[in-house]
Amino acid sequence: MPLSGFDIAAIVVAALVIFVIFAGVKTVPQGYNYTVERFQKYTRTLRPGLTLIIPFIDRIGRRMNMMEQVLDIPSQEVITRDNASVQVDGVAFYQVVDAAQASYEVTNLERAIMALTMTNIRSVLGSMDLDHVLSQRDEINTRLLHVVDAAASPWGVKVTRIEIKDITPPADLVASMGRQMKAEREKRASILVAEGAKQAQILEAEGRKEAAFRDAEARERSAEAEAKATTLVSEAVARGDTAALNYFVAQKYVEALKSMATSPNQKTFVLPYEATALLGSLGGIAEIARDALGRPAPGAPERPARPRSGVPASGSVPPGPESA
Repeated sequence: MPLSGFDIAAIVVAALVIFVIFAGVKTVPQGYNYTVERFQKYTRTLRPGLTLIIPFIDRIGRRMNMMEQVLDIPSQEVITRDNASVQVDGVAFYQVVDAAQASYEVTNLERAIMALTMTNIRSVLGSMDLDHVLSQRDEINTRLLHVVDAAASPWGVKVTRIEIKDITPPADLVASMGRQMKAEREKRASILVAEGAKQAQILEAEGRKEAAFRDAEARERSAEAEAKATTLVSEAVARGDTAALNYFVAQKYVEALKSMATSPNQKTFVLPYEATALLGSLGGIAEIARDALGRPAPGAPERPARPRSGVPASGSVPPGPESA
């Protein structure tokens, strides 16, 4: 059966409606925003999800990535404040927060952020000395982030981080820094050695001080004992006790012989002929012991009592004219 004009018109209208529906339905993926232009003028921004636009009137303008992105900053030569030349590269992290501004306020967003970051790297590092540049990288990153984020804010971009990856001085400067570091380490080692020697000398001096104190204390005690012994001998002499005096002399004599025998410089020594007097002194020692104990030595005959002046001892006969 041939189609009538009405049927053909209905089919055309249905196809047109289907085409309009498909043309007007847009799906925005997660992490992206689409701008809508009407007659090439920005009207609104499409968020992630399913949305509708007016076909043939509205169209999708820019598809903006709203996720955080990383931008590699190429290496460049920078001259510091003290005229040192270094090679510096880095990396920048940014995120689009306003799709319309990022689309229509700047022509090439990535190129603009890269140029802005490189310019500020030269500006920040050029205001610092080389030592400061090499040691204060965190401060450099903070200053760069503050400046670049403020400059990129009108573009609808939030700069989240800027990191300096590498700072490379010239080869001759690296060698000079190595020598400087070596000299500094040798200086520290010398200081540590000197401190150790100083501490050792202090401890040695304290040891000598303690030893001298102990020696003085020992000499003091020895002098006290010597004085006490001398006092006892003096008392014995005052009492007429010659045996105690003989003991004291014998003791000193023995000590003198001992000192001569143990002297490292004395190889031989001669015992004096008067050494027999030492035996008499030793006999005096035995008499002191018997007097102290109140009894004669074992196996020895009892000594007769000492006669008084002018009176002969018991059992003795006074000499007569014949003996004279």
